[in-house]
Amino acid sequence: MEVARVTSRGQITIPIDIRRKLGVREGDKVIFVEDDDRIFVANAARVAFDNVRRAFAGEAERLGLKTEDDVVALVKEVRREMWEERNADHA
Repeated sequence: MEVARVTSRGQITIPIDIRRKLGVREGDKVIFVEDDDRIFVANAARVAFDNVRRAFAGEAERLGLKTEDDVVALVKEVRREMWEERNADHA
């Protein structure tokens, strides 16, 4: 168990062991999650990534993406299509 003191401005210093476990460094954001009568602190970037991962679950399989090269090729194709759409008026 780690303890931190609250300053007069409502600030706390997250103990180093907790920062390491959360994977947060200077400048990172943390979120506070309320669950009944408890508050949890979490790494905001990790939570956002997990939410995106869950939202896109199954999409790679649906699109036939099996490797990193497949993803790179898809990104290039989308960029090419967007470039063509933007420049269609100039042709």
